[in-house]
Amino acid sequence: MTTVSLTGLLQIDLPEATLRYCDGGFFEFNGGTFRAKDPVFGTVGAVQSLSEGVGDSIPALTMTLLPPDTSSAAEIAKPGHQTARVRFWVAEYDVATGEITSSDVQFDGQIDQSELKVGKGTKELTVSVVSLAERLFEGNIGNSLNPTFHKSVWPGERGHDNATGLGVPIAWGTEAPRSGGFGGGGGGVTPWSVYR
Repeated sequence: MTTVSLTGLLQIDLPEATLRYCDGGFFEFNGGTFRAKDPVFGTVGAVQSLSEGVGDSIPALTMTLLPPDTSSAAEIAKPGHQTARVRFWVAEYDVATGEITSSDVQFDGQIDQSELKVGKGTKELTVSVVSLAERLFEGNIGNSLNPTFHKSVWPGERGHDNATGLGVPIAWGTEAPRSGGFGGGGGGVTPWSVYR
């Protein structure tokens, strides 16, 4: 009798490296070895459940990586890593042999924003991952808050290179919402101070 179990697999295709994670041990899958820990980028701390998109919003999720040190966390937060492909699978494997017998892609997306949080004895890299459908919304009208997209519209402009930890996701160059009170100023372009 064959005993079958499930495992989660995560692959992040960065320009200079491919990160392959599993939720324990190691597995050979899709031409590579998936491990619980990467020597440079550490382990996966959490993966938020996928939220469905409605209307003009798209499916997205947030994952947390636990890097071994700040310098490696800065590596994955580099501007060139935005839009890197991220895939999640749930796979069945034979417990006796460790061989993956079937797999199902749960999410295929791209890195949107990342935020490094450093506290006393803790380092976390929070990475927001959006669906590949995000590309359908990129009409060169400033609807993505990351340096890679910004430079594709304005080559050489470096205004987003150090913009991390943004609390309010406001599209670049759009009008701010009008004030709710009487006689308040409103309307113009969103001030830069919102992004600090």
